[in-house]
Amino acid sequence: MKSGMRSVIKSMKTKKLTLARRLSQGFFLLLFLFLFIETESKGADELGPPVRLFLDFDPLILITTLLAAHKAAVAFYLSLILIAITLVFGRVFCGWACPLGTLHNLVGLFKKHADPVLKIQWLKYLVLVFLLVSSLFTLQLVGFLDPISLLIRSLSLSVYPLFAKAISSVFDTAFEYGPAWLSAMSEPVYGALKESVLPFNEPHYRQAVFIGFLFMLVLLANLYERRFWCRHLCPLGALLGLLSRNAMVSRRVSEGCTGCGACEAVCQGAAKPHVPAAYRVEECFACNNCDDVCPEGAVFFGRRRGAAPLPIDLGRRKLVTATLAGVVAVPLLRIGPKELRPEPLLIRPPGALAEREFLRTCVRCGECMKVCITGGLQPAFLEAGAEGLWTPVLVPRIGYCEYRCTLCGQVCPTGAIERLEVDKKVRVKIGLAMVDKGRCLPWAHGIPCIVCEEVCPTPKKAVWFREESFEDRRGRIVKLKVPMVDLKLCTGCGICETLCPVPDWPAIRVTSVGESRSEDNQLLI
Repeated sequence: MKSGMRSVIKSMKTKKLTLARRLSQGFFLLLFLFLFIETESKGADELGPPVRLFLDFDPLILITTLLAAHKAAVAFYLSLILIAITLVFGRVFCGWACPLGTLHNLVGLFKKHADPVLKIQWLKYLVLVFLLVSSLFTLQLVGFLDPISLLIRSLSLSVYPLFAKAISSVFDTAFEYGPAWLSAMSEPVYGALKESVLPFNEPHYRQAVFIGFLFMLVLLANLYERRFWCRHLCPLGALLGLLSRNAMVSRRVSEGCTGCGACEAVCQGAAKPHVPAAYRVEECFACNNCDDVCPEGAVFFGRRRGAAPLPIDLGRRKLVTATLAGVVAVPLLRIGPKELRPEPLLIRPPGALAEREFLRTCVRCGECMKVCITGGLQPAFLEAGAEGLWTPVLVPRIGYCEYRCTLCGQVCPTGAIERLEVDKKVRVKIGLAMVDKGRCLPWAHGIPCIVCEEVCPTPKKAVWFREESFEDRRGRIVKLKVPMVDLKLCTGCGICETLCPVPDWPAIRVTSVGESRSEDNQLLI
């Protein structure tokens, strides 16, 4: 009787723990999405609470940034809290808090068949070694695979724009083709969405389809094997797994275990919980599923006891290969022609560090691009070489750098873009504008145009007019104002290029020459 009562009490405790884990996952996912949506301008150069809070608790970014740049933003030392939690409770972040892990769980609910037996869990440890070694040699690649950076970038540059486009298309259709009563009902709903979850300006990003495709592959892999990314590829999971090997609290099994294997089917990390002699403690997410399904109530989580965890057998050849790959990747990604001359289209946001230092620090999270109020900040393709893929670059033909906006520096988690006060930011040059006389309406066609001078935001106009006399085809002398650029006053904000009335290839263009962050890429001597 007492045994049965204890079993009932334990079952109730187990269900409460499982419920607590699910509530925790839901809370952190909703918190992440709330902070993500709030990472947007609220007017007057103000910003809501940024989603970079999750990056601040990421120890992998802290370590690789320290190795690559020999410094890290103070906020990143919050990740020491996560390290301490892992040393006590094990890999609980993966099972209880990681927003990407929760998305993996949700997609995995649609999986109908048992997981295949893949013996490649060692792969994520080799990925971790590769990233650490490359960081040691100043190559910062962690942003490509770190789960928090990957999630923010994918949502910012692909999923969120898709969501905004879909919602606006639905309401546009209702307004244009629907009956009057439907339009009347839709308008306040759309207004409420604009005030809450929709961006102020509909975003458009280059490579959005490609970045979204990669993100969907990561999620859809759960239909082949649940938590595929977490089990085999996640470098943060590998780091936390190593830290959890001697955690103070871990999974334990009593003598009542019959070896039925019920726990194997529900283990999120494929930690081999059904074979005590082969149990991989570093793969356990502390999800409590095994305790939940154990028919004997033989599984519980408590103070760690027993033998040392099994060694992680990566194999000498695999370890050497990963190390050499991290070393070779450094010169391999830096042999492009950009090392010879500055790239004219590589216009970094104001406050960006010198290029070499910038690439050592930027983790490609995409937050700066999300908060850019004109949409001018875009993910780089090869403007900065392969090493600079998905780092932010200003594309003035898409959007300009707002003269008094400093949001990108406010959200940058690593300090790759320094936070500047407005009075300092307006003096920073990110490039220079130059007039193409062959396409300029006054210069080439004798058509009056004053757009570039009108929109120039500098107090003393960097674009100014000079009166020139032209002879038209009838031989008459016509006087016109033609634009000139004061290269000392121009900051390269790109508004003249964005709003130039020549629609395809603007008659005034901004390039990176003259940028404040470089001593070499200068025009004025």
